[in-house]
Amino acid sequence: MTRVFSGVQPSGALHLGNYLGAFRQWAADQWEFDCFYCVVDLHGLTVEFDPADLRRRTLETAVGFLAAGVEPEQCTLFVQSHVHEHAELAWLIECTASFGELSRMTQFKEKSHGRESVKAGLFTYPALMAADILLYDADRVPVGDDQRQHLELTRDVALRFNHRYGETFVVPEAAVPRQAARVMDLQHPGSKMSKSAESPQGTIDLLDTPEQIAQKVRRAVTDTDGEVRYDPEHKPGLSNLLELMAAVTGRSIDDVAAAYDRYGPLKADLAEALVEALGPVRERYETYSSDPAEITALLDQGAEKAAGVASKTLARAKDAMGLLPRG
Repeated sequence: MTRVFSGVQPSGALHLGNYLGAFRQWAADQWEFDCFYCVVDLHGLTVEFDPADLRRRTLETAVGFLAAGVEPEQCTLFVQSHVHEHAELAWLIECTASFGELSRMTQFKEKSHGRESVKAGLFTYPALMAADILLYDADRVPVGDDQRQHLELTRDVALRFNHRYGETFVVPEAAVPRQAARVMDLQHPGSKMSKSAESPQGTIDLLDTPEQIAQKVRRAVTDTDGEVRYDPEHKPGLSNLLELMAAVTGRSIDDVAAAYDRYGPLKADLAEALVEALGPVRERYETYSSDPAEITALLDQGAEKAAGVASKTLARAKDAMGLLPRG
């Protein structure tokens, strides 16, 4: 069976971009593929963080997976730091990747720009991301547009490792959602939708009430010419709304654009569609979050299952590189 790996950082409030760009696809994939889904908390250490906040958000992110329809009985759900093989394989990958490759990563340039002090982990974390994927012999990796470069690095490193040390890793392929791979901010449509602290009116959180969702969509930035057409370059705000409507209803962007001649009705219908789609997610979130001990137990079970696979891959990689095994 085709194996899938994907992960999400516990970096803030879960939002519509997480759901449409990742969680919804995960819930569908688990019935077709052998899926490994991970809260990648080690990646959260690459920027400044509060320990108590990181611990809380890690649990909340796992609850978000479950609320979106991910079933622990149907996939492997775990926390990255609970499987030590991730950090160990990352070092082997760092010793296979080059400085030049890591320095070309767009996200590192964006996140480090203007900072006086940058953690080394922010520079090397694509190697950890590669380790995350390669540990599970993943054939398929759901990624957004902004993660394609990291997956290409993973593929390059896997091919190089296999060439130098013998066939060790499966070389994964990207699986990009046809729609909503990159959900944009409602107030700043040139930027990706991110945690609500950065743009509270531009981000739809998964736990927003119907009234909050309607208000944010109604206030979404568009333009002044009044013509409904899909044109991301010249009409980014409106194009974002059309993409969201297409993604949440399953229609094509062209069909959605042809159905409206004014912005107001489009916004009203989009708000209604989002409320309908996110209502069950919010209800399930409240149910799961009421029993954190049960969530912890589920994550422990998932980590044990994940480690059973990861340990074999790590042992294979260490042997291929000539590391002396313990007696």
